[in-house]
Amino acid sequence: MNIRFAEHPPIDPVQEGRNTEARAAAIAASDAIPAFEPSVTVSYRSSGSTLVVGSSEHALPWADRLAAALPVTVLLLDQQAHLQNAMPVRPYPVHVARVAAVAGWLGAFEARWQAPHQPVRQGRFDLVLDLSPSRLIPSHQRPHGYYAPGYDEASRQEALEAMLDMVGDFEKPKYFSYKERTCAHGRNGVTGCSACIDICSAQAIHDDGDRIKVNPYLCAGCGACSTVCPTGAISYAFPPAALTGKRMQAALRSYVDAGGSEPVLLLHDPEQGAALLAQLGDDIPGRIIPLALQHTASTGIDVWFAAIAYGAAGIVVLNTGQEAPQYVAALDQQMAIAQAVLDGLGYDGPHLQLLRAGAPEEVAVALRHAPRGATPVEPAVFHLANDKRNTLDYALEHLHRHAPEKPEHVALPPGAPFGTLEVDRKACSLCMSCVGACPAGALQDGQGAPLLRFIEKNCVQCGLCAATCPENAITLQPRLSFLDSRKQAVVLNESQPFHCIRCDKPFGTLQMVENMLGRLASHPAFSGHLDRLRMCGDCRVIDMMAPEGEMRVTALRRD
Repeated sequence: MNIRFAEHPPIDPVQEGRNTEARAAAIAASDAIPAFEPSVTVSYRSSGSTLVVGSSEHALPWADRLAAALPVTVLLLDQQAHLQNAMPVRPYPVHVARVAAVAGWLGAFEARWQAPHQPVRQGRFDLVLDLSPSRLIPSHQRPHGYYAPGYDEASRQEALEAMLDMVGDFEKPKYFSYKERTCAHGRNGVTGCSACIDICSAQAIHDDGDRIKVNPYLCAGCGACSTVCPTGAISYAFPPAALTGKRMQAALRSYVDAGGSEPVLLLHDPEQGAALLAQLGDDIPGRIIPLALQHTASTGIDVWFAAIAYGAAGIVVLNTGQEAPQYVAALDQQMAIAQAVLDGLGYDGPHLQLLRAGAPEEVAVALRHAPRGATPVEPAVFHLANDKRNTLDYALEHLHRHAPEKPEHVALPPGAPFGTLEVDRKACSLCMSCVGACPAGALQDGQGAPLLRFIEKNCVQCGLCAATCPENAITLQPRLSFLDSRKQAVVLNESQPFHCIRCDKPFGTLQMVENMLGRLASHPAFSGHLDRLRMCGDCRVIDMMAPEGEMRVTALRRD
């Protein structure tokens, strides 16, 4: 996304003073919201059993230090099997391996290795110190209990000290909530949305047939999965979106009440981001309201639209370079979608800024050009729901009601979670495969009549319908509709029912039967009996069981 910097008008010292005082009131109001206490936690248990992996030059000295406090096993990757016999005897097991693999988390690591000309061996460990040239666990977000400090001596010492504290029982919040029923990952073996799997930097989310499976022990709580989920099937549970909304709303209300103008929410992480802002001190413009999040990837268009509906002139998301690349790409895409909607509604912008900076000076320059987007004349009073789609409905309805322009539709870029469908009526046979595949209830059948209905408001553009359609008759069209008809079922295709040639019962459509005749005419089961394809299922069975010619005569007499 190309960031559009807001114009930088001359600073009014009087208003800047008011903004600075108003920001203090905003921060106090936000901090007054009680902290969220998780009701569901994930537990770990570690006795300190440690695996040290690396070459003899690197692994053995650090294993010696750890062995004074923890039970240690060493896995050497020197490639020379004779090293094991040449080394002094040590008070811990030492193995030489040609290849090695490690997977797991604190208290439950599994290692497999193979020495030259030896069978594969394996072991279980609570902690891993990986000093190999290439990390054995390559995920951007490393599991708890896994330390790969690289070659820097200070980092290795820091890792060693941390490992000494990782003995005992530990727990963390369960960061996510998953509603399988609305998941758009797959239906009937056909894959639709894999956004959460693709974005997870901890590799905690995996394909599980038509659903996904999240490993709570690997989940690091970044919340990026909930940001990109189009249906809200996976949501952020620590803290929930509703709490973030309360903090934003309290901050913005207090800021305006104290005389502040053009407020901008600066979303940052509580570690690197907070440290950068602390270095800036008074160089942060008064209208910038810092708001710490568990992770900057945990908010997306639902939270941002709500903030602008509450009166925020802009949203700045601060990335410090520590974030996974896929997080940055996802935030970029989310901002492009959000700004397209705001532009379409006539709100002068920009409103959104993805700030990538690793030095205080870079942050200071960018914040002086923070967004100054137009906002609704009347701030919204709704509260964020924990259901993402409900929040989007509230926010978009408010933004549209007060918008300078009121288009019927706003075109959106690919990947947007709103849109309609185009159905090729000539190709569609009304088989209703798409209805069974839709996870959001956007596609509906005709309740016995041969017609296909569609509710645009429910569509999340997951693509399952298009992937399922045997006729390739469905095309996605991303857009945001503000017509009342978006909430109503409209007919995308319909046809006259085809009646069984024997009993006259409707069992399909003319096009469906014609398609079957074209595809199955040469099938052995119907050779010389094509009339069976014009019969309902019951009559087809009767015809197959009847003496030759009897059923055909019945059918011919009916004709």
